[in-house]
Amino acid sequence: MTKHYILNLDPDAKYDWDRRTLRDPITADHPALADLVAQAIGEAPGSYLIAVNIEVKVLEKASVDTTKPFSAPKELPHSTPLPQLTELAA
Repeated sequence: MTKHYILNLDPDAKYDWDRRTLRDPITADHPALADLVAQAIGEAPGSYLIAVNIEVKVLEKASVDTTKPFSAPKELPHSTPLPQLTELAA
């Protein structure tokens, strides 16, 4: 089973639990790893000795420049109006 998550590492976070967060990319929920393992095993009650292999691949790294504050552009680029359909047919 392959699952994708977003890992956010922020060593300067105010709280310890915000320094390393793992979230679902669509719902932003924290993954319930025990639930994922239980799904793989099935629904039969009991205690199980299990081995879990975690393979981590970085698919993309978002770069954020924290040295510069974000600022919106002062002017939007000018757009050229599209010609009317009657002008194209002529």
